[in-house]
Amino acid sequence: MITIIDYGVGNMNAFVNVYKRVNVETKIARTAADLEDATKIILPGVGHFDHAMSELIKSGMREKLDELVMVKKVPVIGICVGMQMMGNSSEEGTLEGLKWIDASIKKFDETKIQQVTRLPHMGWNDVHPVICNPLFEGLEKEALFYFLHSYYFECNNTADILATSEYGGQFTCAAHHENVYGIQFHPEKSHHYGETLLHNFAKL
Repeated sequence: MITIIDYGVGNMNAFVNVYKRVNVETKIARTAADLEDATKIILPGVGHFDHAMSELIKSGMREKLDELVMVKKVPVIGICVGMQMMGNSSEEGTLEGLKWIDASIKKFDETKIQQVTRLPHMGWNDVHPVICNPLFEGLEKEALFYFLHSYYFECNNTADILATSEYGGQFTCAAHHENVYGIQFHPEKSHHYGETLLHNFAKL
């Protein structure tokens, strides 16, 4: 059972549909009570960092999520802004993050980007796992994922870096610390690569 956090930010149905295709049950959580029996959690997110954090706090699920993730060590994966929220803070806003992974969120340096349209980083890009991890089983080589972001996740501990990609230089696109996973790209928009990754998360 995968519990998907619905705090008004992100497309829940996209994840539900992926998991239907691989015969994994899902549940949508909109209140703290909905999280009571969660055994695996997806934290999606799109848009501005402060808006996403504010909406999660307003949902009333923040404290229960902290308990599940930090105390009970329930596996969780943050996606796009959901990943960025797992860090300490973001250059995009002023609110504190969840602090589940020791990291800061930085804006890409546009002077280092060669593309005509520099930001956001949008479209398909290679993802390179840097350590062996079950999340990337079957995706160790030539994995492509869809990105849409202007800020990136900078781990303060290099041991937390799970995968990298290139955009004006190398950046962390997946991170992992204990039971906490974060991915900057959108698996729900990444065809069979994303389906494989989300299925891998269900099997952790």
